[in-house]
Amino acid sequence: MRPVWISGLLALVQMLALATSLLAVDVQNVVVYREKGRFGGWPANHGMWSWGNELLVGFSAGYFKDHGPKFHAIDHNRPEEHLLARSLDGGLTWKSENPAEQGALIPRGKALHGTELPRVIDRPWIDCPGGIDFAHPDFCMTLRMSDNNGGVSRFYYSYDRGHTWQGPFKFPLLGQSGISARTDYIVNGKHDCLVFLTASKSTGGEGRPLCARTTDGGKTWNFVSWIAPEPPGYSIMPSTVRLSGQELLSAIRVRNGEPSWLEAWYSPDLGEHWELRDKKIADTGEGSPAAMLKLQDGRICINYGMRAAPVGMRAKLSRDGGKTWSKEIMLRDDGAARDLGYPRAVQRPDGKVVTVYYFNDDPKQTRFIAASIWDPAEVRD
Repeated sequence: MRPVWISGLLALVQMLALATSLLAVDVQNVVVYREKGRFGGWPANHGMWSWGNELLVGFSAGYFKDHGPKFHAIDHNRPEEHLLARSLDGGLTWKSENPAEQGALIPRGKALHGTELPRVIDRPWIDCPGGIDFAHPDFCMTLRMSDNNGGVSRFYYSYDRGHTWQGPFKFPLLGQSGISARTDYIVNGKHDCLVFLTASKSTGGEGRPLCARTTDGGKTWNFVSWIAPEPPGYSIMPSTVRLSGQELLSAIRVRNGEPSWLEAWYSPDLGEHWELRDKKIADTGEGSPAAMLKLQDGRICINYGMRAAPVGMRAKLSRDGGKTWSKEIMLRDDGAARDLGYPRAVQRPDGKVVTVYYFNDDPKQTRFIAASIWDPAEVRD
């Protein structure tokens, strides 16, 4: 058995090595949503939008239940709501909104029938008639799944910054056995939009990322391409940016057994073809998706949760379209358990990035939504 002092020395060496490999940045952390006994989670699934300093983010709000250190601490036998949080001051303060009160953004499945949910109208899923104006200045859209392992998906859109929503509209299976839709899209024109989704693998289960497109305002969606080959584990949850013109870059969450990492895939032609640009942007411990955005200075910023000690939130920057990345930027390392991450991020007019994610400061207590506000101009990468 290794003596205790040797184990302690090794741990200290590892911590020092980590410290020297990180970039420092001043961060302001704020609470977006926190209620005692609740589970606030997964902004990456819902989406985040910005209009100047007006920010809007979606997230799940369930009830806390401890299932042990390797599982999400959410009570699956109690209702889950899909809420929004809005900030009018660039992310400093937030107010929660419940779109279910007007019959929108309602979770599907048994969670919908919990007695604790407010009185809502469960709208039927319908076929989209088309004509959506994706270029409307106050437009936002969210795509949502029914099941991680496939099944059917739906989408909603808004022309008034998420105050009211149209939908739910059925999203087609695109010839696949199941589509797990999360919100990742790029607008090409008034009626032209690309979406980036995860399909069930040919062997079943999640998953493999793909690109789809509509050119008639959402009436029809056509399969464009697979972003990455079918993996032995999973390859899921794309986060995509336009580099310039027809060039796209997508960050994919990958896992094969215990290792989990983020990959960068590049398309020169609006998603028709893809090539691997970076096999491993970052290790993420037990795994967490990325939130990628193109900064005002042209750099690419990627934000992600770290589910290995020290657990918390990190970021990296790229000056060459995702070919190479900076050292890790530590946004925060005070997480109490690995049940965190799933970020979304936007850049404010003043250049600061607002990274929103779910977090915890006690493994036996509430999960909450938080935001880190930081300035990438401070980072010497």
